[in-house]
Amino acid sequence: MNKPLLDDIEKIRAVDKSGMIDFCINAPQHYREAAKIAQKIKASYSVPDNIIIVGMGGSAIGGDLFKDWARNKLTVPIEVNREYNLPQYADQKTLVVVSSYSGDTEESLSAFLDALKRGCMVFCVSSGGKLIKAAKKHKVPYLQVPGGMPPRAALPYMLIPLLVYMEKAGLVKGVSEELEETFAVLEKVVEENGPERPQNDNFAKNTAHFLWNSAPVVYGFGFYRSVAQRFKQQFNENSKSPAKWEYFPELDHNEIVGWSGKGEQCKWFSIIFIRDADEPGEIESRIDITKAIIESAGIVTFDLHVQGKSCLSKMLSTVVVGDFLSVYLAVERKADPTPVRTIDLLKNKLKENGVRDEVIRQLEKV
Repeated sequence: MNKPLLDDIEKIRAVDKSGMIDFCINAPQHYREAAKIAQKIKASYSVPDNIIIVGMGGSAIGGDLFKDWARNKLTVPIEVNREYNLPQYADQKTLVVVSSYSGDTEESLSAFLDALKRGCMVFCVSSGGKLIKAAKKHKVPYLQVPGGMPPRAALPYMLIPLLVYMEKAGLVKGVSEELEETFAVLEKVVEENGPERPQNDNFAKNTAHFLWNSAPVVYGFGFYRSVAQRFKQQFNENSKSPAKWEYFPELDHNEIVGWSGKGEQCKWFSIIFIRDADEPGEIESRIDITKAIIESAGIVTFDLHVQGKSCLSKMLSTVVVGDFLSVYLAVERKADPTPVRTIDLLKNKLKENGVRDEVIRQLEKV
């Protein structure tokens, strides 16, 4: 009897030509290395009135994860900005963290320019590019992280510096302790979901096998809101699949009605529920009732049970499961996870409008 596709490591690597699976396998080491590099950070600003994290795509999701992690810890407002410009309230008392892995994303460079013009307190995290060059020129503090990765695989280097910076600035506490537990939990999750673990005892592999011909939908709640968002992005980029995400309790006020038709469209979707043994009673009942309603429409569902004790370990261990899952789904669909040709095509077309070049010219003049 032939073994399942996802239990054949040679076949996985034949599809995953650029080795995206290795970033999943080595996630614990990358998070450790990111924590080590982040110790170089010096928080030199006063306590801000508000915080804006600037970024796009794989660079911005670290801001969303930090925002959800810090929701019950941070005492100043925080916003993740995915626009060319900052919100109107941004001023000299605003801390703007510009997070751009490549350092060349035009939206982030434009927002960085806007922050300079407004006199904001600015800190940059990047592997290089025009952003680091401009930060050096304008004497803006920055952290340069290792380059050469797809931005979505560089999440450890875009998220951990945010956590460490905010702790050093006295804005949050407990980062160091949560990181230590997180490293240990990540090792366990990698062992349980890695390519060496058979499909019948591997959540990521088994779920990918049953998802291959449907569009995945991921439901989170609380600080798993951004985790669900990360899943969606990884399904898009790694699996080359349409996907969506929502979160409780909001989805029970709109999304759930979309499944009530029980029509032909429903069969094209599968839903992953992020579950936590410590989920609040009101959320537990909502998920259980919602799941029953959805399953009555004939939609296949999966429960992903999180691991860890601290908020950070729960979030990041679940993220890593999702990363594995997205790569395995790509393999099931015979798609190399790494290339993002549609994004590359879009960026090449956008070069023709001259926006990025104009932003760079203005940065050189400021």
